[in-house]
Amino acid sequence: MPVRNLRDIPPLLAPGQCLLGLDNGAKHIGVAISDPGLCLASPLTTLERGKFKDLQAALTKIITERNIGAIVIGLPLQLDGQTGPAAQSARTLASNLEKAFAPNMALWDERFSTKVMQRELIDVADMSRAKRAAIIDKLAASYMLQGALDFLKQNG
Repeated sequence: MPVRNLRDIPPLLAPGQCLLGLDNGAKHIGVAISDPGLCLASPLTTLERGKFKDLQAALTKIITERNIGAIVIGLPLQLDGQTGPAAQSARTLASNLEKAFAPNMALWDERFSTKVMQRELIDVADMSRAKRAAIIDKLAASYMLQGALDFLKQNG
């Protein structure tokens, strides 16, 4: 399956399938999941960056256990909308996942998802740096996926 436009994803889902959101970072990949109605994103887990086969195995398990119909990968574009190294890394992840097991996928602009969640955890929750580090990636994935779900609700 090729990487698709986000609008093309919902018709490809079987009844009850969910979306999986991935926030691709330098050290970790945050993972979030939608509800079957595609209304609400929830943080799921954080996966360590490492060997691709380990990532593939972890994602295959999640996809099977959680009835995932498509993956939304965060695309961290630069302020001017251009592609930088982080966005290229997200595109490479999408390409590798496509080659490995061909899920339905879409890329979604996730500029500042991690920074927004960092700010929330500091300002609202007054959370320490160590506690933030343990959860920030999956929260950023949830924030990104919620943005994609909101877009689908408004434009679907």
